[in-house]
Amino acid sequence: MAETRKRKRILTGDRPTGKLHLGHYVGTLANRVRLQNEYDVFLLVADYHMLTTRFEKSHIEEVAQNTRHLVLDYLSVGIDPERTTIYVQSLVPEVAEIFLIFSMLVTVPRLQRVPTLKEMMADLEIENPSAGLLNYPVLQAADILIVRADLVPVGKDQESHIEVSREIARRFNQTYDKVFPIPEGLYGDVATLVGTDGKAKMSKSLNNAIFLSDDEETVTRKVKSMYTDPTRIRATDPGHVEGNPVFIYHDAFNANKNEVEELKQRYRKGQVGDVEVKQRLVRAVNDFLEPIRQRRREYEAKPKLVEEIIDRGTEAVTREGRETVRLMREAMGMTYFKKFKS
Repeated sequence: MAETRKRKRILTGDRPTGKLHLGHYVGTLANRVRLQNEYDVFLLVADYHMLTTRFEKSHIEEVAQNTRHLVLDYLSVGIDPERTTIYVQSLVPEVAEIFLIFSMLVTVPRLQRVPTLKEMMADLEIENPSAGLLNYPVLQAADILIVRADLVPVGKDQESHIEVSREIARRFNQTYDKVFPIPEGLYGDVATLVGTDGKAKMSKSLNNAIFLSDDEETVTRKVKSMYTDPTRIRATDPGHVEGNPVFIYHDAFNANKNEVEELKQRYRKGQVGDVEVKQRLVRAVNDFLEPIRQRRREYEAKPKLVEEIIDRGTEAVTREGRETVRLMREAMGMTYFKKFKS
């Protein structure tokens, strides 16, 4: 039976494919930092998920370094390892066992209808997806439910994945016994941040991202090259603010809201050029990132810290996983060889 807890649990995570960017911050990281005082937060490094699209050995060899970058990004934005449990997915064996059982509770046609999988296949030009890629949402359900999480802070584009997890949790509870809560998605204030090139989503693979670890010079270069209003030929032409990436970034990262409103009014009237708007955005983004850079430098000065955090978190989640598997097996009646189970 599902237990009653004083504090609800949150599970979320990222694939170790590189450093995190501003899109990750507005989509999920800000929520994670805000909620760690109110909830028990579990944050996973999803290296099994990475294998669904990057299974070559060359990519696997990058996991250790990418994981270090990932954890440093977590710490630099304000995630506290004393309040958030950070762990590596593949180091918890029970993830695979739960995934296997869950895969029996969902059909192939249901997984084929998940829209984000179709988008991922299109972006990566995958014509024949692996079974692993098709089962991505099932593995995600195992991640969420191994700690019996109540909330999942993710980007809006992951909403369809969370729905698969909810369906699996309901199916298990109805078929056997009530072991799992029905997890809810928790979405960021800015659902998806556009890329610097104006494309719908900021992405490492599209080379249109501003990273949390970018220095001032890099931020300046990227902002100056940003896509703006394609219909505007001269600075004196009235411009469009809605849908303009530069103003989307001002809204998200410029703390001076009066300045943002003044720029918008002048831009609409053709009284300010893109150069000035971008210069002010450079200052705003660098002001936003400077405390993050400072914290990262402090954590980088402690070379063993990342490994210690991962070890501690993985041990904690392994204990949770063993308890979840025990509850599942008892609910299912899979106790016929109980004496052989350690």
